[in-house]
Amino acid sequence: MFQSVHPFLSARTIRLRCSTAFSECKAPSKSGTVAWLGRRVGLVLTWLQKTGEGTRELGCVKKKKKEGLMSILVNHCSFVTGQRLRRAFQIAELYSNLYSERTRWTLVGSIWRRLQSKHAPAGKLAAALAGVFMWEDEKIRDDEMGRCVKELQALDAARPLAATAARGSRQTDAGWEVVMEEKSFRVWRRPIEGSHLFEYRVFGSYTDITPRQFFNVQLDTEYRKKWDALVIKLEVVDRDQSTGSEIIHWATHFPYPMYSRDYVYVRRYDVDPMNKLMILVSRAVEHPSVPETKEFVRVHSYRSRMVIRPHKSFDENGFDYLLTYSDDPQTVFPRYCLSWMVSSGMPNFLEKLHTAALRAKNMEVHIHDYVGVPKLTEQNHQLQPAELPCPRSSS
Repeated sequence: MFQSVHPFLSARTIRLRCSTAFSECKAPSKSGTVAWLGRRVGLVLTWLQKTGEGTRELGCVKKKKKEGLMSILVNHCSFVTGQRLRRAFQIAELYSNLYSERTRWTLVGSIWRRLQSKHAPAGKLAAALAGVFMWEDEKIRDDEMGRCVKELQALDAARPLAATAARGSRQTDAGWEVVMEEKSFRVWRRPIEGSHLFEYRVFGSYTDITPRQFFNVQLDTEYRKKWDALVIKLEVVDRDQSTGSEIIHWATHFPYPMYSRDYVYVRRYDVDPMNKLMILVSRAVEHPSVPETKEFVRVHSYRSRMVIRPHKSFDENGFDYLLTYSDDPQTVFPRYCLSWMVSSGMPNFLEKLHTAALRAKNMEVHIHDYVGVPKLTEQNHQLQPAELPCPRSSS
């Protein structure tokens, strides 16, 4: 009925304007009709003013009701949230009293895996925010171990390649180039596609140590702290009970003037008694319990694969090995400088590894046995006293 009235004009303003107009109209005419019309207009304006005041009062009442409902909703939500948080803390405290830390993390990991299977992107994000390592995504799988075994075929192919290199051709198949030849090993390299780095391959043989000791020396982190002077920190920070995979944090000195580097990587090893093979695979990962620090330069790209094949058995001297290795040490040096550092550092490392295995074989030190295969007994094979393998560590 009053929709034509401008919303920004109050009833009092309209009344004043109409009264002014009425006065102007009243001046020239004194008739009763004009007086009657003025009274009627005044009544209408008075009614409009009262209606507007009533509407404002009704709006204030509705606004107060809305604010009251919102306050009740907020209080209810805070109460429910508080109850759930208290319940979650109570459950966490209960499990902390019932289970060990490793078991608790295993339980949390299984819950995250279930969430991830239903909501993969959300599960990964939540796991990262909660600081949970996703073993299902980062562990070394069986097919990856199987692909590593296929490289063992290169052991047989490497022997004729030695004759090719001796005739002066240093370029081999698949882009591998011979960069070093020593009595007990040979080193190849090839460029990594889309990078300024190289991937290296080492094929070597030893006849004075056993495969078991060579394998154990590489896996025993406590023993490596003794024979490798470059190690700053080397520890196992996490384990996967289903596959036996381990998360290793390794900090090592680099040649001056470079800063020390640290690696966080997952490793998995396997022993195949039927085919007489030992396999060790490692690659870099990120783990929430080992964040980056200013103390070291973190190496994010790292891969290492080794296959060992005994000449006779795991406990007799003599074996061949194939090592494939690549990493990005995060340096600004040109490619040829990095190649020189790797080529010069490789013989030194292998010599230290060989010496450490000799000490372990001669029982000068006791190391843990990771092979998991019973040693040869005198009924199965007669060993010389100097060939007796190191007994399993009691630790």
